Amino acid sequence: QLVGYPILNVENSLGASDHVCGVEGLVIDVLHELGLATAGRLDGFAGVWLDPGTPRERKICAIGVRLRRGRTMHGFALNVTTDLTYMREHIVPCGIGDKPVTSLAEEGVDVSMRHVAEIVARLAAERWADGAIERQDVAWTHAADGRDLTAFSRGEGPGEQVKLVSSRAAARLEAAGVTDGLSIETRKPDWLRPKVDLGPEVMELKKTIRSLDLVTVCEDAGCPNLSDCWSDGTATFMVLGERCTRACGFCLVDTRKPLGPAADEPERVAEAIDRMELDHAVLTMVARDDLADGGMAHVAACVDAIRFRRPRARIETLISDAKGDDASLDLLFASRPDVMNHNVETVARLQRAVRPSAGYARSLGVLARAKAAGLVTKTGFMAGLGETDEEIVGLLGDLADLGVDIVTIGQYLRPTSHHLPVVRYAEPAEFDRWKRIGESFGIGHVEASPLTRSSYHAKQASDAVSGHRVAVALSSR
Repeated sequence: QLVGYPILNVENSLGASDHVCGVEGLVIDVLHELGLATAGRLDGFAGVWLDPGTPRERKICAIGVRLRRGRTMHGFALNVTTDLTYMREHIVPCGIGDKPVTSLAEEGVDVSMRHVAEIVARLAAERWADGAIERQDVAWTHAADGRDLTAFSRGEGPGEQVKLVSSRAAARLEAAGVTDGLSIETRKPDWLRPKVDLGPEVMELKKTIRSLDLVTVCEDAGCPNLSDCWSDGTATFMVLGERCTRACGFCLVDTRKPLGPAADEPERVAEAIDRMELDHAVLTMVARDDLADGGMAHVAACVDAIRFRRPRARIETLISDAKGDDASLDLLFASRPDVMNHNVETVARLQRAVRPSAGYARSLGVLARAKAAGLVTKTGFMAGLGETDEEIVGLLGDLADLGVDIVTIGQYLRPTSHHLPVVRYAEPAEFDRWKRIGESFGIGHVEASPLTRSSYHAKQASDAVSGHRVAVALSSR
């Protein structure tokens, strides 16, 4: 089946009825182009039928649409080469027991899934976007029989497998169209060689952190900017322990079974931030899928403790997706962090290869919910994992459409030979260009450079967005 979810804004329930007719019309046009001239509608039954109103009528496409808050959801399922045995012998398709189903293959139309997808995309763009289209398809090789579904995404199938962590990780990359990478021994360009200076300020900060038994992501994630940030008296505190329940292909954090959250951690974090006299404190977390709320209540408790101990501090939280659960996210949103950060990490096509337990749509949903809650939103992603320039520009467009305030873009650096390979090193001029493009789209501040990480120049980025918001407010009067 080819499943499509056209997502559009409609004004009311009447608009939803019109949308159903529009989706039916799209599929009918597709089938007509493929030579099935009898495709049409059947009164009283949603979907697309062949020879409707005759003794030979049969259903080839199911349609189901929901309208919520003026936005359409769900869509159509068109039978291309579907095995219809189950629909005939074991289930009643769409609850219609007296009418048969069919597929393009059964109707004698020998066509690839890629070709059908191309026609659907083109006609959908003509119907709803005056022909304008931006393709960022996401598809994987079919595990059962090896059929390549990435061809319509990349224009080419997977080549020789990249040898890395595991066959599973290699297969995910290969299915996403990434079939090559730099050796970990490859010499890094000069612009990726950070200057390390463990001066007295750095050592004093390290001493404070150790005395309170705290963890910083600066150390655990191998951040190249550690000495730069620490010498400036800033650090990003990692709460909820140092063991993550996910195993993302780019991350150095420990993935053993995590321990329970420390009840006194909020107080210890607040004390460290107070001792350091920070004006902008950054909290990040490991993913805690073992906890019912994903750890959001604990992060919120840390925010509250910092506010009590150092009211003037601005607080930024860099969180996991909490599996997209509204109730869990609301626990954190209620604490009103000054900046709510959640990283999308990479473009849509590479999500499953880079972070198999997360997802592009889910991450955009987290950012959209935070924005709807009135919070300053921030996200970040990496370059060098095999994405194209067009995909990066498309990602920046998606983030701008959500109203994301701050975006960080940095070069992916492979921590060990057991992590995903670097496909290429992007040059500094490319980061400058992506910054200009993102801010031209309306993103308040884009921090982009080879060594940029999520919390790099966090205070300056927050200051820049505050100034941007004031400027927008003044210019709108």
